This record gives sequence, structure tokens and C-alpha cells, in this order.
Amino acid sequence: MKLKLILISFAILFFNGVFGQKKTTTSKELSSSLLSGMKFRSVGPAFMSGRISDIAIHPSNENIWYVTVGSGGVWKTENAGTTWSSIFDKQTSYAIGCVTLDPSNPEIVWVGTGENVGGRHIGFGDGIYRSEDGGNSWKNMGLISSEHISKIVIHPTNSNIIWVAAQGPLWSSGGDRGVYKTTDGGKTWNKVLETDEWTGATDLLIDPRNPNLLYAATWQRHRTVAAYMGGGPGSGIHRSNDGGKTWEKLTTGIPSSNLGKIGLALSPQQPDVIYAAIELDRRKGGVYRSSNQGASWTKMSDAIAGGTGPHYYQELYACPHNFDRIYFADNYMQISNDGGKTFVRMNESTKHVDNHAVAFRKADPNYLLVGTDGGLYETYDQTKTWNFIGNLPITQFYKVAIDDAVPFYTIYGGTQDNNTQGGPSRTDNSHGIRNSDWFVVLGGDGHQPATEPGNPNIVYAQWQQGNLMRHDRTTGENVYVQPQPDLGEPLERYNWDAPILVSPHNPAHLFFASQRVWKSTDRGDSWTPISKDLTKNIERIATPIYGKQQSWDNPWDIYAMSNYSTITSLAESPMKAGLIYAGTDDGLIQVTENNGQSWRKIEVAKLPGLPATAFVNDIKADLYDENTVYAVFDNHKYGDYAPYVYKSSDKGKTWTSLVNNLPEKHLCWRIVQDHKEKNLLFLGTEFGVFYSNDGGGKWIQLKGGLPTIPVRDLAIHKRENDLVLATFGRGFYVLDDYSALRKISTNTLNKEATLYPPRRAYWYKPQSILGGSKVASQGDNYFIADNPPFGAEFTYFLKEKYTTLEDNRKADEKEKIKNNEEISFPGWEALEKEKNELKPAVWLYITDQSGNVIQRVKASNSKGVQRVTWDLKTTSMSAITSSNVNRNYSGSMAAPGKYEGQLIKEINGVYTSISEKVTIEVVPLRKGSLEGSTPDVVAMFWKEVEIMNGKVSALNTTFENAKKRLDMMMKAYERSPKLNAEVNQSMLNLKNKMIELEYMLSGSQSRDEIGEKSPYPTISDYLGTARTGTSSSTYGPTPTHKKCLSNAQTLYEDARKRIEQIRTIDLPSIEKQLVSVGAPWIEGQELGK
Repeated sequence: MKLKLILISFAILFFNGVFGQKKTTTSKELSSSLLSGMKFRSVGPAFMSGRISDIAIHPSNENIWYVTVGSGGVWKTENAGTTWSSIFDKQTSYAIGCVTLDPSNPEIVWVGTGENVGGRHIGFGDGIYRSEDGGNSWKNMGLISSEHISKIVIHPTNSNIIWVAAQGPLWSSGGDRGVYKTTDGGKTWNKVLETDEWTGATDLLIDPRNPNLLYAATWQRHRTVAAYMGGGPGSGIHRSNDGGKTWEKLTTGIPSSNLGKIGLALSPQQPDVIYAAIELDRRKGGVYRSSNQGASWTKMSDAIAGGTGPHYYQELYACPHNFDRIYFADNYMQISNDGGKTFVRMNESTKHVDNHAVAFRKADPNYLLVGTDGGLYETYDQTKTWNFIGNLPITQFYKVAIDDAVPFYTIYGGTQDNNTQGGPSRTDNSHGIRNSDWFVVLGGDGHQPATEPGNPNIVYAQWQQGNLMRHDRTTGENVYVQPQPDLGEPLERYNWDAPILVSPHNPAHLFFASQRVWKSTDRGDSWTPISKDLTKNIERIATPIYGKQQSWDNPWDIYAMSNYSTITSLAESPMKAGLIYAGTDDGLIQVTENNGQSWRKIEVAKLPGLPATAFVNDIKADLYDENTVYAVFDNHKYGDYAPYVYKSSDKGKTWTSLVNNLPEKHLCWRIVQDHKEKNLLFLGTEFGVFYSNDGGGKWIQLKGGLPTIPVRDLAIHKRENDLVLATFGRGFYVLDDYSALRKISTNTLNKEATLYPPRRAYWYKPQSILGGSKVASQGDNYFIADNPPFGAEFTYFLKEKYTTLEDNRKADEKEKIKNNEEISFPGWEALEKEKNELKPAVWLYITDQSGNVIQRVKASNSKGVQRVTWDLKTTSMSAITSSNVNRNYSGSMAAPGKYEGQLIKEINGVYTSISEKVTIEVVPLRKGSLEGSTPDVVAMFWKEVEIMNGKVSALNTTFENAKKRLDMMMKAYERSPKLNAEVNQSMLNLKNKMIELEYMLSGSQSRDEIGEKSPYPTISDYLGTARTGTSSSTYGPTPTHKKCLSNAQTLYEDARKRIEQIRTIDLPSIEKQLVSVGAPWIEGQELGK
């Protein structure tokens, strides 16, 4: 036999430098890809979900649903809502209007982007998308300027023919609007139903018997920051009999006045019957029915969608199970069983209202799936009872506030139609953040909340139009504290999302704003106006709609929109009390330097490159310099999606744009400044979050773990160095401990590696409040958002990935293929080297204050900024055996105190330090109700138990090996050519001795066979009590625990001596005797010569 011995020597070299690998000298620049390892953490919530825009159920597997979210992407379930996948996160649009499955191949999915309603808060899209693999991948197929697509219809037998109803831009004229058709699967599009510059298509039907017979509803509408008009001569119902080549406007029986939004439905039982829900002037309307393919119409009732307004609803759904049963999407769903003649309100006592989408199951007439502003609901008994799908974290948050509660802070947010909610940033359990951890502070649409520094029991919350409440967390009570005009003063004009500010100089002082600024020195109990009207006080009805002044008699609808000419943003300088900035929705910034005694007006049109109509989204006074202020503007409600960010260094007298390299169409919402590094800024935009480490000179998008989504608000938690995002459609996200961003620079990027100091780590035992790991026994639909990783999370940077010989060869071959060069055979020797090479690795070494390495954590060997977590466990002292050599065990938890971390690279088995050491502090999370042992004593006892456990494991392994060896010896004696009674008796005596020892170690096997306990505790019994009694608590060992460990140690020592006698004396003696009788070789003996 040929034996190949490979000797590998491992050395640990603690010096800075590179060993065994080429050093790259290419200079690096900071980029999004290099920062992708800094992951945002979704904290939910899902307990109230968010706005659903459309639903598609797979035709042959009704457990597969595609659900589109107004501003939260596309979600897919393959198990009827038990679990979900967000399948549109990487696309360039988040706002979705509709989804359609190809009837010839349901794996082909079409999605229309841009919300399909006319609300004040909706997001725009960038065309139509197609997936050929059930949503795994997507391709934009055009109609990029449509901005809002409301319906997609696919030919029943020809997948290449698709019709699209495009509403077109809401805030401006033009764009892709009307009905479009493709005959080549979306490669090219033709506009087949012409509309004017303000009119698009909002609904589309196809006759199931004749794919050339189509019906379309057009909708003329326009919204600005000031007003909304939802109707005009362009609205109407149209029919095509030739697949869309030509269209006829249907007018017989249709009102001749201005029409608004129209919803259409076709009877599945009698397709000649068409239903239309038509909006007329001033929120009036009716449901109409045609029984002759739209040739003539009969008004059935005055039913109209109410609530926010018809522009927000109006969808009609014809029941596939009952003729003339229609569902009319409304604030409270309307149901008719007689074709629209009479309606009843659907039971919504246990569900969210504001209905937008309905889906049916073919074989179950009692089932409905309904999408609302508050998520997804299903009923199995024709709406008598409802099941809420409570695992979709798609809440739309306008604003965020955070408190300074200990040990973990609370996040508050005002939502679109889902109240003001609060919940923990993390929990101390092993599961995460549950829906039940969240709570409602105030009902209605929630908007800007605020908290009181130093007093987390006081929270300010408001519903739309500035209805401000002060919430007491101790009592759960709310006090209405909105400022009120005095006798003879006009009504206050509060913005839909009125600004509230807690003074940085006194937490009891508040600022609030309508058209004027108010101040309270007693937490809102009383208010004093400190300004007059700071807006332009524009009459909204006099502002242009459809490009010009409109008649009073036209279909105005400002019912559910903000007041106009209001203050939208407030800031007070933390460096100078009384230096206050106020921004408006009609193009002004006002400044006072004397607490409101006088104000200085700034026309935003005077800022370089800023439109006069710009809305002041945010103002932030600099944290370090009283002269510096930042402002974020928004002009999207005039069709302008450009980013506008400015800085003034002279209290607003002059301004400099900070837009620089921000992408186009990234309208901006919010800016915040770091509290330790003045040039570190964060910016929330319509499609994500950016940061700058040079005061806005260059912006870099932070993408790690974050979908394409609007970031409407930002907050920094100074104690934890967390960046908290309020997204409009995907709930809250947290970037835990972003402090490394303060230190990342071009200089550090050109080092081989850098390890950044982490924040302190909390020392505690995570609790299992559900009785198991993660969701325990709650089922797969149980929603839980992640906590940060338990322990100390380190951020580090690697200039390059450490590669293997195989990696290098493949990269070289890839480059040759790219250059059309010939690839040569590397040779057998090179391939053998590849095969035998040890893979490179990166490690985080943790050392105590004595310099001892207490843990080695494997880190990611990936280029760029990465993170690695030390779970506070020490290196395991478990015995290493042939059966567990490849298992990774953790030791006991280290004691609180200071430790050091350092990055180590492993190249060809050689370990080298590649970073400086950084300090990590481990601190107790809290004290228990009872005074226990000190943390050092607790950790020491854990370690003693662990060491004892390792010894017992080694003892048992040694004993098992001794038993096996005796068995082999007895087998060898059976095959020996000579018989020797003395040898045989020696083996029998030893076997009896080992049986007695096994009883001592493991107890009675006979009793165990039937579940009866042994008469006396074993080593494992005592050790188990000591371990179980202390492993889930930081209280420390009781006298009972200490006694059990002592008993285990006593029994161990007795057993150890016996086993050592067997291992070192008894077995070797018998082995010699076996050799003398010519027994065959047994495992473990020396090799014969």
C-alpha cells in the first residue's frame, strides 16, 4: 500500500501585513456595492398591513396568489397566504397598479406600475413589466411615461396580444395615456384609443367569447398640491369590435355632464351584460347597467364610492357564481344582488375598510379575497366572518419619531389610514418583534409624531389636518391639545401632515404650525401664536387645473386633501434658542431669530434652480453651527420629480444646492445630520436612502437589505447610533449601529482591512416567550421581525476577497473567453495543488484583557464593508472526538467587561492579523428582581459547568472506546491459534468490572428500558441539574446548583480513576497476553514488522 503523508503546519502570526497573497494597490472609491454588507433590518409591523391594489389567483392552483401593493411592490404566496415572498424588490418601481396572469401560461405575469387611484399620496411608476418565470425575474416592457397603469388584459389564446389601460400622469399632462396594444409580446406598443393630454384609461374589459370585443373607461383628472379635479369631457365608456383598432364612445343612457372615474365589470354568466360605476360632479354618481354590449345603458341606482372620494375606489367586480351580483369597491364595500338596483353594505365589523380589490375562487361561491388599505382579508362564508392575513409588512408610514426608553427604544410612526403606531426597536426574547408588540397610540391617518427627551411616557400624535393629541404611556390616555384661534380670528389652516417640534432647549416646549407658528411652554396645555400668517394665503380654487383656471361649476373635489397655504416644516437651532425656521407648501421659508417677534421671508424661487412652486418637505438646523441650515424641497405635485436639497451658511440669506450626483427623479423627503460627525448626512428619497460623508458633496445610496421604496422620514437614535427609516409601503427599517460610516474614508478603503469599533453589547439571556425557537408552535404564518443579532456586531472592510488558486484560474479563463483567447490546460500538478489547497478564510478573534483568545468567529471573506457578530460565547471546552470533529460548538457566555476584537486572515493554513484591535464593552442589560451573584461569579460558574461537561464527555468517550477495545480483544482471542484460560479469565473479569462502571456512569439499563429511573443519581444527573438550573438565567448558581456540581465532580473523579486503571493497566496487560497466544492484530496496536 502506498501511503501519502501530507504535513501541514499551522502558525498564528500576529503582525500587520500580507502573507501568501499578492497585495492589490488599486485605489478604491466609496460606492453602494462596497457598502452592501451594512444591512437594513425590517422591524415590521404587519399587524395592520397596508394598501392592496390588485389580486390575481392562479387559475389551476388557487393556493398561488399574486398581490400588488399600492406602494410596496408585488408579493407572491404559494400556500394561500401562509408565507409570502416579495418578488419585485430589485426593480426600479415600487408603486403597483395591477397584475395579470397570462391565461395561456400563468407563469407569465404582467405588472403595471404606478398606483391606480387618484389620491394625494400616491406613487408613480415606470411602465409595464413582464415575468416569464412566475415572478423570479422581470423585464420592463415599455410605456415608461405612463406613470399609472390600471389594467392589463391578455388575449385568451395568443400570449403576444396584450391591451393596457394607462391612466397617465396624475400631476401633469402628457405621457403615455390611453389604451395601448401589443401584438409581439410587449416589444412594441401602439396607442389604439386616443385621448387628450389630460385623459387616460382607467378600466378595460374583454368579452370571454370574442377577444375582439373590448370595453374601456377613460378618465380625465388632474391633481396639484392645491386642488384636485376628477372629471371632464375626456371621461367616458368606449367599445371596440375589432380588437382595439377602432373605438366607439358609448353615450346612450350615459349622463352628458362631466364624468369622473368609471369602474367596469362584465357578467361572467351573460357577457352581454356590462356594469358601470360612474362618478359625476361633486362626488355624486350612479351604477349603470347595459344588457346589449353597451349599446344602451340604464341607471340602476345612485350608488357612488364615498370616503376619500370616488377617485380612490370605484372598482366593480362581477361575481362568477351569481348572476347580477356585483361588488362595488368603496370605503365600505357595497354589494348588489340585482345588477346594481339596490346595494347593501358588506359586513366589515372586524376588518379594515377602504376596499380596492376582490378575487374569487372558481369552485367556492362562499369565498372572497379582499384587498384594503389595511391589507388582505379572506372570507369563507360570504363576508359573515373574516380572516386577516397578518404577515404582510407593507404599512405606509409618513413620519417617524423615536424615544429614549431603556433598554430598547420605541419607534412611533404616523401611517396612511392605519393610525399612529408604536413598537419596540428590538426585544429581549429569542423570537424577535411580534405583531403583538405593536400598539396604537391614536386612530385615523397618523402623521408626524413626537416624543419628549428624557420622558418616554409622553408621546405626541395627530390625525390629519393637525388634530394633535398628547398621549400618556402610563395611563394610555390621550388629551386633545391642538391650538385654537381666538374669537374673531380665522380658522387655522393645518396641513394634512402638520409639523410638530419639541424644542432642543427645553423638552416641555413645543412648536406646532398651521398657517402660523404656535408655541407651548407646558407640553401643549396652552398655546401662544408667535407669528402671523407665514404663507402666501393663496385661494386654491383660483389655481390652474388642466393648465388653466377652471369654472366653479366644474368637478372640483378637495374633500380629502390637505388645506393649502400651510406651514409644512419647522426647525429650531440647537445652538441658539429662538432661531426658528418655517417652510410652507406654497413656496416660502420664514426665519425668526428672536423667538417669533419678527420674521424674514425667503421666496424659494430665489434659490438657484428651484421652482417657485416647490413644497418645503423638510428644514433642519445644523447641529454644530447656528448659521447653517438645510432644506429639502419637493415639486412632484407639479409633475417635477427632480431632487432639490439645499444648504445655507448664513441663516437662509444665500443657498447652495447639494443635489450634486443624486439620480434624476429621486424627489427628496427628509434630511438628518449625524450627532458626532458634522459632515455625515442622510437623505430619504422617493426610491431609497443616501448618505454623504462630505456634507453633501457626494451622495452614496445605502441599499443593503432595502427594497426599492420611498423613505419618507429618517431619525437617528443617538444612544444606539441607529438610523431609523419610515418607508411608505414597507414599514420601518433600522440600520443598526451605523457608526462605522463616520470613519470610512478613501484612506481606510485603501488598507487591506479595517475593523471598526462596535457599540456596546448587552449581556442577558434571551427568553423564549413562545415556548420554542423563532415562531415556536405558532405556525408558519406567524409574523415576526428580526432583532439585531444577539451579542456584539462588528463592522469591517476588506479591500479584496482572498482567492484560491482555482478562483484565480477561473477568473483568468473567464477573461480569456471574453477576449476570445484560447484556454490552455493548466496541467495535472496545478490541478493537484488546487485540490489540496486550504481555502482562505477571515476570522474575528476575541481576546480578554489578559490577551487570551476566548473566541474565534468566522467572518465573510467578501470584498467591501461586511458585518460579523460575536454572540458573547467563549470557545467550547467540549471534548473533540472523531464523531464531532466537524461540528461547531459554543462555550458558555463571557462575563460583562471589556474585550478586544481583531481581524485575522487564514491563507494556506497560516494565520495573520490584518487589522488593528478594537475594544468592545459588554454590559448587563438589567438587574433582576432578586439579588443574585455578581456577573463574574455567574460566568465563572457557567465555565466550570462547561469544563466539567467536557470532562464528562471525554470520560464517556474514553470508556466507550475501552469497551470497544475489549470487544475487539475478545474477538481476537477467539481467532488465536493458542488457548489460554488465564487470558480468557482476565478478559471476563475486566468485562464485569466495566459493567459495574457503566452502571455507575449511566444507571440501570434494564430500568431504563421500560422508563424506570435508576435508584441513585449519576454524574450526568448532577451535572444536568447544575447546567439546566443556571443556563437560562443571569441570576447565578444557588447552593443547590453548587452542590450538584460538586457531587458531579466527586463522582467524576472516582470514575476517572477507574477508567484510567482500565485504559493504562488492564487493557495493555491483556493486549500483551494476546500477542503471546498469537492473536491477530487489532486496531490501535503497533504495526507488525
